Amino acid sequence: MNLEILPVRTAGAAENMAVDFLMLRRYPRPEVARYRHYEWRGPAFTFGYSQKFGFVRAQVPADVLDICRRPTGGGLVDHSEDWTYALVIPRAHALWDARASECYRAVHECLAAALAAKSVPAVVKKSAEPATGGEPAGVCFQQAELFDVMHASSGVKIAGAAQKRTGQGMLLQGSVWRPACGGAVDWDAFGEAFESGLASLLGAKPAHPGWPEWNEDEETALTEQYASPEWNEQR
Repeated sequence: MNLEILPVRTAGAAENMAVDFLMLRRYPRPEVARYRHYEWRGPAFTFGYSQKFGFVRAQVPADVLDICRRPTGGGLVDHSEDWTYALVIPRAHALWDARASECYRAVHECLAAALAAKSVPAVVKKSAEPATGGEPAGVCFQQAELFDVMHASSGVKIAGAAQKRTGQGMLLQGSVWRPACGGAVDWDAFGEAFESGLASLLGAKPAHPGWPEWNEDEETALTEQYASPEWNEQR
């Protein structure tokens, strides 16, 4: 199996979410794993598929308009200082059959190892906090949950992710909060180490096939859908 690594692109929230979804549903080589790191055109927030828009809008600064509901779950993420990626594991891979928590843990162990190789004391949280009966905070990076990546010294959450599993495979959308790492990090070198770790995890050979040849009209239509009030304000 190959791990196809897409080129880095910069876009707004709706376009980035559309491309991640197309990586899962319309990729021209569905039998391979695929991965991309991407950047943001300006201040942007994304939020989990099941979250209520009213709650989200109240957390986001009034002058930020680039807000989009993700196809995956999780909480509200501020992308102003994060390092963002998406990974699709095809249905043919054993991790597709694993429990969601197991896949989450395995990917985050790769991420933590890549950060540690760049002198960031990152570890995967191996224990859950006792249940309090309250509602989840709903805002990512406020506290580390089970199998999140955290700073070994400060205990601050460094990375989290959310998943969507379909008949085609599993999409994992992840975010690394750069300020939580402390000090200067060579992010290009980290990215290369993370890609190498993911390839090893998946038993895959890294490949760089260029940008996928999917239907551009479908990408445009999906971007418009993700930018629409009907999508973002459905809850």
